[in-house]
Amino acid sequence: MALNVMTAKDVTKKVFDKQPLFILDVRNESDFQDWKIEGENFSYLNIPYFDLLDGVEEILDQIPADCDVLVVCAKEGSSIMVGEMLADEGLSVSYLKGGMKAWSEHLEPVKVGDLKNGGEVYQFVRIGKGCLSYMVISDGEAAIIDSTRMTDLYLEFAKEKGAAIEHVFDTHLHADHISGGRIIAEKTGAAYWLPPKDAGEVTFDYNALESGTDVTIGSTTINIHALYSPGHTIGSTSFVVDEKFLLSGDILFIDSIGRPDLAGMAEDWVGDLRESLYKRYKELSEDLLVLPAHFMIIDELNDDGSVSEKLGVLFEKNHGLNIEDENEFRKLVTENLPPQPNAYQEIRETNMGKITPDEEQQREMEIGPNRCAVR
Repeated sequence: MALNVMTAKDVTKKVFDKQPLFILDVRNESDFQDWKIEGENFSYLNIPYFDLLDGVEEILDQIPADCDVLVVCAKEGSSIMVGEMLADEGLSVSYLKGGMKAWSEHLEPVKVGDLKNGGEVYQFVRIGKGCLSYMVISDGEAAIIDSTRMTDLYLEFAKEKGAAIEHVFDTHLHADHISGGRIIAEKTGAAYWLPPKDAGEVTFDYNALESGTDVTIGSTTINIHALYSPGHTIGSTSFVVDEKFLLSGDILFIDSIGRPDLAGMAEDWVGDLRESLYKRYKELSEDLLVLPAHFMIIDELNDDGSVSEKLGVLFEKNHGLNIEDENEFRKLVTENLPPQPNAYQEIRETNMGKITPDEEQQREMEIGPNRCAVR
């Protein structure tokens, strides 16, 4: 039987549609435990491909016949080898094209809402990395927020929508992924915006994104209001778009809050984080739809694959927003933190413009889950 192929987009559809999938992951156990493809109805078998070099006979009885089977490895080579052995045994199986590297880089655009006077907001779900970026489109113009380094997709999407990219924003200096903001700005002539308090060591020119900044997209008066909300970084900035959407960056997520330690300043920034969440956000309308820059777990995805929730709901259900004791809050965000993101120091330096790793080095730097949240 011939070996089939699935793309990252194919697998993303199965995640969004909650379809069953059996994944045979042939990476090392430590890599699998650290980071894997997740889906509500996915099941797994992790057998390193080194253990299958002599054949797959011993695992045949563990491969189901009643759902799709996907073989996964880091780059695709090992999964093709194992997949072909399974196909030779008469099983219908697929391998993941590009492996986990392709899974890490896939972006899926999802419409999350309409603007009051015409226009749309799109969320780009980086399903394998848990990163979320945005495009606001109005009357032939577009703004991009927290873009990834996979810049071509944003350019192609804007072209399909007939929109010229006029502004590119980073809500903060990212430590978990490499920003594509400056590259998009260079390719399109758009203005690139960055909070100045996060830009003390950058080597490039930028527009200062400060509290109270208004940027109009299109001729329908779509205003992006910058809201200074430090804590994850000292310059972290949120956006209120069209009085309907709160783009919260890495300050507030659906089931967690931002961690303050990725620049080594946890003790100094914990007070800023609490003030942003418990004071600045409390002054906003509870009807705002929160659109974060990350998600931690697959359960945070809505039925359409988007990640969003009303601010009022998060004040009720998000544990990080309901800790009355300040010492308990401090303990939550400074102790028992998850491991820091892979190569986060190098990623920060790349986003500062201090180093210029090549494309393959950038892929390696970003491999693994995002770890920007505290639960």
